[in-house]
Amino acid sequence: MSENKNNTAIAGSLLLVVLLWGGNNAGTKWLVAEWPPIFTGMTRFLFAGMILLAVLRFTKLLGDFQPLDPVQRKQLWLRGGLSLAAYTVVFCWALRLTAASHVALYIGASPVWALLVEQRPQKNWSSVRRYGAALLAMGGVLVLFWPALKNSSFNLAGECCGLASSLFWANYNHQSRQLARSIHGVEVAANSMWMSGVWLLPFALIEVSQHGLLLDSPHLGVQSLAILFGGVVPYAMWNSALRHWPTSRVMLFNNFIPLSTTTWAHYALGEPITPTFCTAMVLIVAGVALGQMDWTKIFKDPESF
Repeated sequence: MSENKNNTAIAGSLLLVVLLWGGNNAGTKWLVAEWPPIFTGMTRFLFAGMILLAVLRFTKLLGDFQPLDPVQRKQLWLRGGLSLAAYTVVFCWALRLTAASHVALYIGASPVWALLVEQRPQKNWSSVRRYGAALLAMGGVLVLFWPALKNSSFNLAGECCGLASSLFWANYNHQSRQLARSIHGVEVAANSMWMSGVWLLPFALIEVSQHGLLLDSPHLGVQSLAILFGGVVPYAMWNSALRHWPTSRVMLFNNFIPLSTTTWAHYALGEPITPTFCTAMVLIVAGVALGQMDWTKIFKDPESF
């Protein structure tokens, strides 16, 4: 009974994360229209990580603080911070170049890539299911890419950045899962965020020196909200869930991020909901469902052949 309650609490926290990240994606889309993309992502994670680490260090709200040894710190720099920095670059540029709903849909396909990492091809139903899911997800990706290939009004570079952000997000979650085996999940999130900000700081300064920076109340206000409700709160919940559930199970909730982001972007930014997006979403959702659900329990199929 306690395990069921714990699973319900984890699922509820992940649904809140989805809602917050949908709003954050729409807000970031608005920010990068005027602000340099890398600078936008760098400041968000640098400050969010520092705040989260301070809460963990000086309070008991997120659990006990555990000092890191040199090996753990090095792993956080190379596996947590660097992987999150790579994701941040392509994610922010994708939002700059294409629709927020498209970027979120690419991120929604990332559970399939996580499934492929967790299991190599084998002669059993589970492997067929996983690779069938990958084909469906890739079909959805191709649907998103097709207008960009045929119509010059669609930004191919933006779609490529969106696909790359999906792959890098899956990699970051895989790395976080590995780190959480020996480090508290919230500590992984906090250190990965501020370390990613440090990795990106030189590139962000170059952006600002070349393109300048608009500092006004609306931009600073949206960025402050993104730091708190797009960084501190959701990443603490996300990494805590990764400590208890497999990566692919946690990333199943990515499936709801396109819906959340599209709703936020449609009503806040006026982005249209296109037939191309709807078709792609059906394929990607079908791929995620095929990859995540235990169909052997439903249809009583043999697991091997």
